[in-house]
Amino acid sequence: MEDSQKQMFEMVESMPAFPKSVHRIIELTSNINCNPKELVEVIEHDPVLILNILKLVNSASFGLSQKITSINHAVVYIGLNTVKNLAIITSTLGVLPRRNKAGFDIDKFLLHCLSVATITKLLAKKSGVADNVIFDYFLAGMLHDIGKIVFAQYLPDKFKQALDMAKEEGITLYNAEQKVIGYNHAYIGSMLAKKWKLPAALVDCISRHHSLTEEGTESSEFTDFVFMANQITKQLSIGFGGEILLDTIPKRIFDRFGTDLPAIITSFENLDSEIEKAQSFIKA
Repeated sequence: MEDSQKQMFEMVESMPAFPKSVHRIIELTSNINCNPKELVEVIEHDPVLILNILKLVNSASFGLSQKITSINHAVVYIGLNTVKNLAIITSTLGVLPRRNKAGFDIDKFLLHCLSVATITKLLAKKSGVADNVIFDYFLAGMLHDIGKIVFAQYLPDKFKQALDMAKEEGITLYNAEQKVIGYNHAYIGSMLAKKWKLPAALVDCISRHHSLTEEGTESSEFTDFVFMANQITKQLSIGFGGEILLDTIPKRIFDRFGTDLPAIITSFENLDSEIEKAQSFIKA
């Protein structure tokens, strides 16, 4: 293994692990015949997870008409898949370091991720994605840039150099990282997602969310929506993920939506309100 690749591996291994309960939840829900009772039992043995999931389920983001007071009720009202995704999001936010020596603003970064998550979910809704999997799209948006946290934490000097280079030379952070570090945040993020044993589709999305610029690039609806939501978020300057440049959007992706970027943005009703409601996730 080359020294630089070994360094990437060691950085990912140094990142905090998920609680055992979350790994068990991911394992259980990977089986389409998962027993809801078994899932509830796992969560009910983790008081922090119970608190965080119930806080989110009862937030404005879900807009439920009655208060949910137990994990069992949460599973009934929002479904197994969404409960799993809430467990992953709360656990991820719980292990993220809030400070770094790169000067990377974590609050603005989280707002960027939250916006991408919210817009990815809205794009999925507009495209008729089923309600029981819609939160998969939100989760992908929240975690798409997770690799930046690894760089900010373990390579702060080089990451700051990449941030400065992107700004001064007018290039994408993705390319600046490649020049300064030799790898980019999509690559290191996918390594971390594998370590956390996240679903394969999510690992693939994190790995390729900047690799859709060439016509004919193989992709999926899942990755296309995150890619487009990322461009919209940068266009609207919501939060800050380290760069402002938009990636080149392939015609193929415009064809998927049947219109251009300004029209897609205009089509969102109450986007500010949707993002405001979703802020309960980063405040949880």
